Amino acid sequence: MKKATIWLGLVLVLLGAGCQKTTTTTTQNKNTNPVTVQNRNVTTNTTTNSSPSATMVNWDFNGTTWSASGTPPDCPDPLSIQSPVNVAAATSILYPGQTRGGNYKAHGGFRFDTSNNSDITVTVPMDARVVQGSRYIELGETQYLFDLQSPCGLRFRFDHLLTLSPAFQALAALLPTAQQNNSRTTRFETPLSVKAGDVIATAVGFGSTSNVSLDFGVYDLRQPNEASTRPVFQAAHGMFRETAYYGICWLELLPAADAAKVKALPAGDQQLGKTSDYCE
Repeated sequence: MKKATIWLGLVLVLLGAGCQKTTTTTTQNKNTNPVTVQNRNVTTNTTTNSSPSATMVNWDFNGTTWSASGTPPDCPDPLSIQSPVNVAAATSILYPGQTRGGNYKAHGGFRFDTSNNSDITVTVPMDARVVQGSRYIELGETQYLFDLQSPCGLRFRFDHLLTLSPAFQALAALLPTAQQNNSRTTRFETPLSVKAGDVIATAVGFGSTSNVSLDFGVYDLRQPNEASTRPVFQAAHGMFRETAYYGICWLELLPAADAAKVKALPAGDQQLGKTSDYCE
């Protein structure tokens, strides 16, 4: 009887072992689709963020204020950007928040009086999307303007670009034909994602007159600037609130060494100098 019990137990153990199953977890790798701009061969890898929807946040102006289409990611704190040019080559700075040439300029700029047009390379200061642009003719030369928008709420404007990188040249080909002194911007149907450090242009300014300069503006769309709270400012620039109410002093956002260099440079405007509604 004991032998029968032992044999029966052995059979049950063997049957149990044969019935056990091994569970295998399979991970599928998926390719990241590139961002395509209006079926053109302009592509860039999609940037992965901690929030999957972060890169899809849009900022729009309703005539009064800017607002985000969703919950935007946080901007750097303290607020900072990469320098869009080699500031060591700059000879003077146009300050943002000035009236120049009879018009209010929320943007500033760089002058490079000892450089050739093709000596200056312009790069993206922060991960962003290229949301609109313009190509126009001024002084007989085609000029390019682009607005870049970061998901967190910073907007960047670059103007007087002369020679574009291949990616930005392909974007420019989507814009209306250049017209004399008509720099009206056009929104891109599918904004192109770009990363900090990507090249925008390899020459700036006007080649025919050896004017080597670049307009550069930064706008914090998360809240109006301090200048916009002043009644005098509102009366003078209320019609330009889309830019004038959100322009900021970008000199302070550059890396510390570059910020010190540009602040030490002379002002590019001979009348207002370093006077600015945004910069202290």
